[in-house]
Amino acid sequence: MCGIAGIYSLTGQAIEPFEITRLCDAQAHRGPDDAGCVLLAPVGRASEPRWWELTALDRARARPDLQTRGLGRARPSSEKLAYRLALGHRRLSILDLSMAGHQPMTNRGRTVWITYNGEIYNYLELKKELIEKGYEFFSATDTEVILHLYEEFGTACVERLNGMFAFALWDDRSETLMLARDRYGIKPLYYAEVNGSLVFASEVKALFAMQEIPREVNLPALVDYFTFQNTFGEATLFKGVHLLEPGHAVTVKDGRIERRRYWDFNFEPQEDLGEERCRERLRFLLEDTIKRQLISDVPVGAYLSGGMDSGSITALAANSIPRLMTFTGGFDLTNVSGFEAGFDERKDAEVLSALFKTEHYQMVFHAGDLEWALPRVIWAIEDLRVGMCYPYYYTARLAGRFVKVVLAGTGGDEIFAGYPWRYKVAEGAGSHQDFLARYYRYWNRLVPDQQRHTFFSPEALRMARGHDPYDTFRRVTEGARTITEPIRRALYFEAKTFLHGLLVIEDKLSMAHSLESRVPLLDHAIVDFVTTLPTRYLINYQWDKNPSGDENLAGKYLFRRVMEGVLPDQILLKRKQGFSAPEQSWYQGPLMNYVKAILLDRKTLSRGFFQEASIRRTLEEHLTGKANHRLLIWSLLSFEFWNRLFMDGDGFRSEFSALRS
Repeated sequence: MCGIAGIYSLTGQAIEPFEITRLCDAQAHRGPDDAGCVLLAPVGRASEPRWWELTALDRARARPDLQTRGLGRARPSSEKLAYRLALGHRRLSILDLSMAGHQPMTNRGRTVWITYNGEIYNYLELKKELIEKGYEFFSATDTEVILHLYEEFGTACVERLNGMFAFALWDDRSETLMLARDRYGIKPLYYAEVNGSLVFASEVKALFAMQEIPREVNLPALVDYFTFQNTFGEATLFKGVHLLEPGHAVTVKDGRIERRRYWDFNFEPQEDLGEERCRERLRFLLEDTIKRQLISDVPVGAYLSGGMDSGSITALAANSIPRLMTFTGGFDLTNVSGFEAGFDERKDAEVLSALFKTEHYQMVFHAGDLEWALPRVIWAIEDLRVGMCYPYYYTARLAGRFVKVVLAGTGGDEIFAGYPWRYKVAEGAGSHQDFLARYYRYWNRLVPDQQRHTFFSPEALRMARGHDPYDTFRRVTEGARTITEPIRRALYFEAKTFLHGLLVIEDKLSMAHSLESRVPLLDHAIVDFVTTLPTRYLINYQWDKNPSGDENLAGKYLFRRVMEGVLPDQILLKRKQGFSAPEQSWYQGPLMNYVKAILLDRKTLSRGFFQEASIRRTLEEHLTGKANHRLLIWSLLSFEFWNRLFMDGDGFRSEFSALRS
């Protein structure tokens, strides 16, 4: 788990060498253990070395094969170095804590270089295969495995990797740059073109270290965000800044950028092996995955929310780690009523902790915590997606005090069909167009189409150039066109969109505290198996432990059966609820004045994106109980702080300094 960065001249002009250090420094929180930068692809100077290391290494601990000319400190910045490519890295040491894991890393011949962020869980199997083919290894890292895998298989190497990753790889032989991101988008990779260069990094704030990148709002993406509470595809709220899509790779050669999709979800059911064999297979995959994802040279813990996903992971991990450390958060429910009164899951988490003998830590979130947390959360996530997430920020902060790696249950609902009430919307759709119409209406989460012209200002809609969120929705579901069952089309859509949003947020909030978050339920073997199961193994209303046919308990059927006898029934039969604060009640009560102070502030209202009357009406309807606008209010608060932190000129730097402390 690290932060990566790079600058590549598309025009052949030399880049400013020390700009790469600024990109790395802007994401130092992602890698406090080590840093490195290298200049590659010399321009026009025959005497220039093929590579130049910008950072000093401890020669006593560095790799023996790199003890050669050129390693060490760069020449003074006043002496121009004519290079076309810069790669940078900030390291959070998880595997092989020695300097042998220093990045950017190269092969023995210095023909291939990589800067990499992630974990490859099948790296030991791949390493064995590569050793048998004659490759030598100088470290115990998975980074070096990717290097040699590329040497053997070229750009197809990504198809062999089981894990979470984002990397940039330079092939000096063909003078080709490759960028790649894992199947599901667990690790982020942003890029932008500016002044003839391609700039990329793990976080957007690193890109802004390049002063030439303008800070402007992407208006079409803003319309999408306030429709779906998410952005899809490569779009971000930053104009000109793109997020490489999951399952995609980019190659850059001779100034030309080519993108390709190397993987996509397959939700078509395959042969029915019978329930008993399917249960046995899933149990084996879960146990095997947890064991592999516990591999680490630093302490590993687990989130324990009190739900089935985190409870299952904790149960299996506790078999391998005595006194596994677990972490949860709960909520002060004073003055909270209705369905939100059940949002505090600490009691269930304590039951599971006692059952599996974990070393358990917890904290309580209060309404007043939002005021302190909100700017820090928005600074961390940068790329606004999904709903209220500040409880995750606090829980990651808690876990980061004790461990460097934490297991999370993210992905369980999206892969195992944990939202049956949502999929019902798609039931009965006779055609793909019918499915699109039904599911699009459902996912108008914030501002429905019929209210768009009264919510956004005329100027904002004009600058969005008539953008229609339905077109965005249609494009992202194109891969589901051939799926026969409407429910499985819904699963495809949510895996491509909602899951991706959750993963982006998960990464940012954990790495804000230099914490690696692993998501075992998204292991390739598990996903490939579960997504092709017959639908009745995913959703089953006839389960004998669900005599009423409660749709809330119908999802994740096979997963529930596998965990029978491992988790108590109070967890297995627990109605689904997310890790969400009681924000409806808090916005009507203790946070009412705070919400009004931010959203009705003259600075907020004068930005020109929304109509003031609409903002006031939203607040009035929520505060008086006429409507529940909790999601919209959170998004409005988030967007305002996003503007203050990233768009407001000099305030960007002052806010940055304040939030780092």
